[in-house]
Amino acid sequence: MTMSAAAHTRSSATAPREEVVAGGPLGGVRVLDLGTVYAAPITAMLLGDYGADVLKIEHPRGDPARTHGPSKDGHGLWWKVISRNKRTATLVLSRPEGREIMERLVEDADVLIENFRPGVMEKWGLGPERLLEINPDLVMLRVTGFGQTGPYAQRRAFGTLAEAMSGLAHQTGQPGGPPMLPPFGLADGVAAISGAYAVMLALYHRDANGGGQVIDLSLLAPLLAILGPGPSAYDQLQIVPGRQGNRSSNNAPRNAYETRDRRWVAISASATSIAERVMAIVGRPDIARQEWFSSARERVRHADELDRIVGEWIGARDFDAVMATFEEAGAAIAPIYDVEQVVNDPHVRATGIVTTVDDEDLGPLTMQNLAFRLVGSPGRIRFAGRGLGQDNDEIYAERLGLPPERIALLREQGVI
Repeated sequence: MTMSAAAHTRSSATAPREEVVAGGPLGGVRVLDLGTVYAAPITAMLLGDYGADVLKIEHPRGDPARTHGPSKDGHGLWWKVISRNKRTATLVLSRPEGREIMERLVEDADVLIENFRPGVMEKWGLGPERLLEINPDLVMLRVTGFGQTGPYAQRRAFGTLAEAMSGLAHQTGQPGGPPMLPPFGLADGVAAISGAYAVMLALYHRDANGGGQVIDLSLLAPLLAILGPGPSAYDQLQIVPGRQGNRSSNNAPRNAYETRDRRWVAISASATSIAERVMAIVGRPDIARQEWFSSARERVRHADELDRIVGEWIGARDFDAVMATFEEAGAAIAPIYDVEQVVNDPHVRATGIVTTVDDEDLGPLTMQNLAFRLVGSPGRIRFAGRGLGQDNDEIYAERLGLPPERIALLREQGVI
């Protein structure tokens, strides 16, 4: 049985589910997004992009992400992206009335995503034991800095701390310079993609074998997982990699190079055949005939020499000439773009990597498109991030059958 089919066949004490539509393969899957800021909400965004019915639940104060980054006319632009395809409702989970409403929403949910510190949901009477008692088919994703257990479980954590502790910052920067942190939520983004993958595995397992489950996802573990063979190299060879600037420990030439007209390009030569083409372009095919050149590891040991040769050739030519020559030769090169150049790149525009959404507050709004395309069941951006509690009346009437006077009372009492 498919996930969508299973979602439709399970009994529901509340409103009937929407039929699966062309909006994506997750049509009919209901997601409760209780997360704040980045990792957990981006996981929910990724599910919503492919058709899931995502309900963003916020404290009436609002998710702090609403005020992060640039804004226009009081509307956070990052919020518009990470909360796209989500209806919004407000609810105070710490109040008994709020807990009761959440329990009713959980009855008909497929996925619940939260990123409170370990023990907080339990303190409110909404821990996994209670939620799975209400809905044994629920998939509960719990996102924290360091996981639900261990000596650091109770530490407050943001992606920055995971970027520091994973070894990423230690390996980033110029040799002899300080460690560097990324200028965006890298750890949150990696955890969000991992979280979406974990949710899909759990939904598949539920539909194939029956039963929901709890997913324990930290910000630290997924980032460490993609940083290469560091733990293995340390274990076997006692290697502790340091900072190398824009070079790579795996291949050369690999760097950022400045052209004569002060543009920057990036080159990678992971394959020996590409490295040979680069040396032919810069007029030094003799280097490629050296015995050491056929080994990427040996080319790394000659990185100073290779960078000098390639850098001098590029530095003596304008950007357009460099790009044309490399592309004609089939060597790997790309311009180093700022955001204005990214959104105006002909390939980006032709393939829809960025898109324009008709937003109810800002009108036409450019943002990143879906991360990938499924030819048979593509997702889509139905709408951008919505106002705080904008869908309260609709959600609480539609899903729980609450009459207008009850909703008004809950609002007056500060529960929603």
